[in-house]
Amino acid sequence: MPVTTSRIPLWVKLLYTAFVAVLVPVYVMNYGPTNFIYFCDTSLLLGLIALWLESPLIASMPAVGIVVVQILWCVDFALGFGGYDFGLASYMFNSHTPLFLRSLSLFHGWLPFVLLWMVHRLGYDRRALLCWTSLGWTLLCVSYFLMPAPPAPASNPYLPVNINLVYGPSDAAAQTWMSANEWFLALGAVLTIVWIATHFALRRFMPAASN
Repeated sequence: MPVTTSRIPLWVKLLYTAFVAVLVPVYVMNYGPTNFIYFCDTSLLLGLIALWLESPLIASMPAVGIVVVQILWCVDFALGFGGYDFGLASYMFNSHTPLFLRSLSLFHGWLPFVLLWMVHRLGYDRRALLCWTSLGWTLLCVSYFLMPAPPAPASNPYLPVNINLVYGPSDAAAQTWMSANEWFLALGAVLTIVWIATHFALRRFMPAASN
């Protein structure tokens, strides 16, 4: 019988799992379970599943979905130290939020690169574009139709609002440049274009998953 060799080192799986085991209860306690509707948090959990199952499809989905935006988050975070952030990572410099909570959000900085590494190890599954697009639009619709608009109530300042930016670029107030429906559709269209572009880039530069 052939011996199956793991493509993901055990120490990576254990380290990632330990981080998620800390983050999930802390986030649920402070933000509530709706925080996991964010693309980045959903992708973090998908990454955990992909690690243990060594599934090219499950690893490829969040790679399609968040790598570009999360790299922009990294740029924004770096700019924030000079006071020039453009909003994606501005909450990291909010002194009203406990430092420990903000430190957990540093996963936004390493997750895109871990996902790319996973896809390189496991191979890129071309079905990821359709699967992520379906999941992504579902999360957008839930965020827009079922979750609260900004701002967060004073009685619960950590309540997730404007999840996935469906009401505009700021959590302080909804955008006023266009109607809410127009913003939602425009956001979805732009994200879909980004996902398609990422899909073709991964097809070009990553090894294909073996079926």
